[in-house]
Amino acid sequence: MMRSLYSGVSGLKTHQVKMDVIGNNIANVNTTAYKSQSITFSELMYQTTQAASGPNATSGTAGTNAKQIGLGVKSGAISTAIETAGASQTTGNPFDIRITGDSFFIVSDGSKNFFTRDGSFYVDSVGNLAMSSNGYNVMGWQVDETTGTIKKDTVSALRIMSAENMTYPPEATTKAYVSGIIDKNDVQVASESGKIMNLSFFDELGYAYTAKLSMKETDTLGLYSVELTTILNENGEEVNIPGVQLGSVSTAPQVQSLTMSSAYTLAGSNLSYVDENGATQTIDLASAALTDAEKEKVANAFGYSSYTEFAKLTLADGTTVGSYVDAGTLTSTGILTSTPGTDENGDPITIISLNTSGRQVTGGLIQYDTATGTIKSVNGLTNDFGLNLSFGASTYPAGPYETITIDFSTSTNFNNNGTSTISADPGDTQGRGTGRKLGAMSGISIQNDGMIYASYDNGQTRLLGQMAVAEFTNASGLQKEGDNLYSATLNSGEFDGIGVDISANGGYMETGVLEMSNVDLSAEFTDMITAQRGFQANSRIITVSDTLLEELVNLKR
Repeated sequence: MMRSLYSGVSGLKTHQVKMDVIGNNIANVNTTAYKSQSITFSELMYQTTQAASGPNATSGTAGTNAKQIGLGVKSGAISTAIETAGASQTTGNPFDIRITGDSFFIVSDGSKNFFTRDGSFYVDSVGNLAMSSNGYNVMGWQVDETTGTIKKDTVSALRIMSAENMTYPPEATTKAYVSGIIDKNDVQVASESGKIMNLSFFDELGYAYTAKLSMKETDTLGLYSVELTTILNENGEEVNIPGVQLGSVSTAPQVQSLTMSSAYTLAGSNLSYVDENGATQTIDLASAALTDAEKEKVANAFGYSSYTEFAKLTLADGTTVGSYVDAGTLTSTGILTSTPGTDENGDPITIISLNTSGRQVTGGLIQYDTATGTIKSVNGLTNDFGLNLSFGASTYPAGPYETITIDFSTSTNFNNNGTSTISADPGDTQGRGTGRKLGAMSGISIQNDGMIYASYDNGQTRLLGQMAVAEFTNASGLQKEGDNLYSATLNSGEFDGIGVDISANGGYMETGVLEMSNVDLSAEFTDMITAQRGFQANSRIITVSDTLLEELVNLKR
């Protein structure tokens, strides 16, 4: 009689445990990434009143089964549906991440690693990516400073918004290219100022500048000059950068052929012209001391508004330092000479040799093929179509600038109805060497493979790290630790401290989405009914057993 009482008691206790599991599931129906649990029952134990016997060949009797009386029920196992994914909940928060497959995020309290499917993260005050619920750091792999790629080593905290990651360093422009059409019928190309191209560039400190390049035609078909006219800062103000020059480092300054104006004639060393009164005036080019007015007439004869544009004072190494000349002798052979001296800074100076049939180009001469309209040569070179915009020389330090190689190979010389579309752009045609200003972080994105990138307002991106994940041979063997956390056990398999790339096994991460609980309310309510009825039936066992005991006591009155 007593056995049934205790069987009933064990049934009550076990069904109460089942209700506890069901209640916990329902309580966590809206818990992020919660994994539901289920309980299975097992028989408690048996009392054997008669053991089983085998057949008796002598007597011919059959064998008998054992007689066993059960003593109740117990909780067999509580299982977690850890590999069953919950539904998706869209949040729009870029730091909310849903993970697919059988992987787990790796988080740490500073001394021990835990594992979770809860991807509701945030960035703390020092830039660490952490769990919103408890502040545990999200773990992953860092970037190798040498290669700029992910170094898959022991996981560590991902500090994605550290002070050094908030900005992207500036870089000086090193390349540029000229593209488009130069049309000889364009009035700008034939003008004194030429066709102006604006080239934007940066120095090593991230300051922006604009170099104005002038492209002019010559009397030679298909030949154009390119010269640097001025450099402006980002406020549009002209700046003086000592030693800046445009040209090719492999060749000497070029001579651009220009025809003398028909208003002037040259006979020997005498340059003649008719003045405003109709009188013929003659300038002796062999004179040792030309007046300023005579110098201007010499410049006018060759199409220049001023003598300072016609010849420029330079350092001995060829760097232009001013737009003036000292007293010199212009001979009938067209060579302007001067005794080397020093300028106001005490630096040695010479006067550039000058051909009176044209002017000396301080930039370069661009030759196009008249049959095809494509580039033919730059400063006479047919294998190098670049001009160098260089800064500084032996006398002047280069400062925060880098030499900019300007490629003319993509420019053409076609008829475009008198309109030139030629322009200069920083960088090469593949976008390399453009330079950049100092960049401030403007956003963070997390890729499907867990790689974290920062974007900056100077157009650059930087790899900040990669979120690693953990995978276990038996994920159901993980131990729940509360706060949506799990820890490894002997039955789940140990974590190796490194983790894996989620994309290695076909999984991925999705931002702006969280994994919901996988609790099925309809199943939980059904289990609740069976638990209630089971509890009710076991209570009846105790009631009936008590009635029987009462009848036994009542046998003696």
